Amino acid sequence: MNLNEHTAAGCRGREILERIGDKWSLQVIAVLGERTLRFTELKREIEGISQRMLTVTLRGLERDGIVARTVYPVVPPRVDYTLTPMGATLLDAAITMVSWAETHLGEIDAARAAYDARTAETEALKAR
Repeated sequence: MNLNEHTAAGCRGREILERIGDKWSLQVIAVLGERTLRFTELKREIEGISQRMLTVTLRGLERDGIVARTVYPVVPPRVDYTLTPMGATLLDAAITMVSWAETHLGEIDAARAAYDARTAETEALKAR
């Protein structure tokens, strides 16, 4: 592989990492790893996600072959979402990342507060 091919592959790789690495995609993958869900069930499971963001996230994951959408011809319409076999290969990584974030929330909050205090102190000294 020459440098131009490697750079092009890297750009494509970053594009996919952006998709699967955003906060909503990781959570969708982790939740769908437990079972197939309908849209409203999925929205209920993911705290803080808006209907629009869930729709956008699901469409992107479906386009990339990570999530499968099944529409049933019933009234009212029923739509189920599940991980594809390829999407299931991301499950361990997604669960690890979501769990890590939840486990370290307190430490991250403390680090942010300390950083913000140092930055504010530095700015106050500069203003004198």
